[in-house]
Amino acid sequence: MLATVVESVTTIVTFASLFYFIAALWSARSFMRKPVATSDFAPGVSILKPLKGFDPGMYEAFASHCRQDYAGDYELLFGVSSMDDPAVAAVARLKAEFSDRSIRLILCPEKLGLNGKVSNVAQLARQAQYEYLIVNDSDIHVSKRYLTRIMNGFAAPQHGKPVGMVTAPYRGIAHGTLGSKMEALGIATDFFPGVLTALKMDGDIRFGLGSTLAVSREALAAAGGFESLVDSLADDYELGFRIAKTGFAVVLSREAVSTSVPPYKLREFFAHQVRWARSVRDSRKAGYLGLVFTFGLPWAILNCVASGFSLPSIALLSLVAAARITVALAIGVGILKDGQVLRDLWLLPLRDFCALWVWIWSFAGNTVTWRGERFLLDHGSLRKAE
Repeated sequence: MLATVVESVTTIVTFASLFYFIAALWSARSFMRKPVATSDFAPGVSILKPLKGFDPGMYEAFASHCRQDYAGDYELLFGVSSMDDPAVAAVARLKAEFSDRSIRLILCPEKLGLNGKVSNVAQLARQAQYEYLIVNDSDIHVSKRYLTRIMNGFAAPQHGKPVGMVTAPYRGIAHGTLGSKMEALGIATDFFPGVLTALKMDGDIRFGLGSTLAVSREALAAAGGFESLVDSLADDYELGFRIAKTGFAVVLSREAVSTSVPPYKLREFFAHQVRWARSVRDSRKAGYLGLVFTFGLPWAILNCVASGFSLPSIALLSLVAAARITVALAIGVGILKDGQVLRDLWLLPLRDFCALWVWIWSFAGNTVTWRGERFLLDHGSLRKAE
């Protein structure tokens, strides 16, 4: 009786997952077929980079922002909470190597809330001189056309609304360990397909991706400023949501950037995934429940087990596996240009089973561990756990 129930339920969700994969491919096709307008729009831009510590490869990420082929003026503002931070020396080296660029290191001593990164960004924004601001993480590596392509997103209204934010897709650069490889694989083959599907279903994007948060000061002020997010964990999502809610458009650029994925051990990988999952669940509850239909491979394999590997269940597994691999290749390799997907494609079943477990476990509590501290999530805000 139990096997029959499991077989019936997994058959339903497996078919739903198959339709989701088809929808993701359709969404990716629509995204790439949409014409990209070009313009001479090149306003002054302040790039805000909050720093805490220094990792290998970070200097080259800094340097990539100094090699921009951009027609307008721009500045780089690096913020640290202490002048003893190891990143300070890297910024000094950057200023010496790129003396023709406007680079400033700014001490941000105030702790405005529990989210130290946003607290740092809020203080940097006060020192920025330009109307447009870009926030991205310290390990983000960009192409020479990054600024041109991101700022081009502001050139024309979208759906009759002025553009208040431009955000960008990203690929993770894995570093050796199984946890690092699975996280990078998930970004390229699961997370971004979900973003594209949400974009297609909603007609526009209503959240930001932390790889690039480019905003106009007008839209930022209408959304409450960075200060309103100093206790938010999913600050990138929340900023985009608030900007969209005030009547501005949020644009997803085609300009993909790279981010470094730490060499996670499995325990660290799961802790990071649970934190990420609970922040998404807390921010977008209805959409998060819908993720149950994105775990096609695990559901199809469980369906095979429950049915005793019947011929129909094996046929369904074959269809789902083909669709899942097609999504991974079309979006991970085709759109994000992530060659690691080809190398790590064999990890997809393991990665997807881990993702299903994380999704289930995310409902088991509201606590997250972030930078060695435990917090409670309360409607998108952080509170210190007792």
